[in-house]
Amino acid sequence: MSPTEPHIITEVRELRGWAEQMRAEGRRIALVPTMGALHEGHLSLVRLAHARADRVVVSIFVNPTQFGPNEDLKHYPRDLASDLSRLRGNGVDVVFTPSVREMYPEGGATWVEVERLGEGMCGRHRPGHFRGVTTIVARLFNVARPHVAVFGEKDYQQLVVIRRMARDLLFDLEIVAGPTVREPDGLAMSSRNAYLTPEARQQARALNAALHEVRELVRSGELDSKRLVAAARNRIEKEPLAEIDYIEIRDAGSLEPLSRLDRRAVLGLAVRVAATRLIDNTILEAV
Repeated sequence: MSPTEPHIITEVRELRGWAEQMRAEGRRIALVPTMGALHEGHLSLVRLAHARADRVVVSIFVNPTQFGPNEDLKHYPRDLASDLSRLRGNGVDVVFTPSVREMYPEGGATWVEVERLGEGMCGRHRPGHFRGVTTIVARLFNVARPHVAVFGEKDYQQLVVIRRMARDLLFDLEIVAGPTVREPDGLAMSSRNAYLTPEARQQARALNAALHEVRELVRSGELDSKRLVAAARNRIEKEPLAEIDYIEIRDAGSLEPLSRLDRRAVLGLAVRVAATRLIDNTILEAV
């Protein structure tokens, strides 16, 4: 991968011009959208992008429209210098760091919303969240004009919603999913992990432990969704700092709720550990 410094672009017009030039030269562009606070999970997506394209764009933009009124927009970690240091030497050609005004011009009144897929799971607990996600991602697609866009499977519902949006709006690109990257103790890597105290971090391991227990139950023949969810809930509720937002089993493609594991499914969960909201998931398949 290239050891060179990525070119920093802050304006929509400049990134669009760069993308048009790359396309005119026959270059294949990959986009990795992020909100910064980069970690190894993000870098794994960058490596996937580099394997799929000639040029890689990483966007760093804390998108205000996907945060609710009582969420952590103000305190969301921001450290551009650290992010750029992490990206250095990973084959990134452009880092796009626009202002809010650049991505949301004054007087804007247009939103992108995917019906149904964003209504359950995180959508139920974060009203308007996925409308903010799909709106900013659609704008990034229009500006960066990628052939490939890479997203992490840790945000599974987001991945499904974005795939549907790209299909419905006829974006001419490929959506690539990167597997969840975990810490040595099994905790899914997340920018919000930085909020966890040592005690909370220890208890947060229960999320992955619950997913593991459910996978083992499925392997042993348990297919009833209520019993599988109950097993996950029982494991997490052992931790005094853990407060469950949801634990659900849904069809892996349509995200329709499943009462019985009779097809490929996703077990998704969101848990607040000492007020830090963490999400995780695992794919379940009856054997």
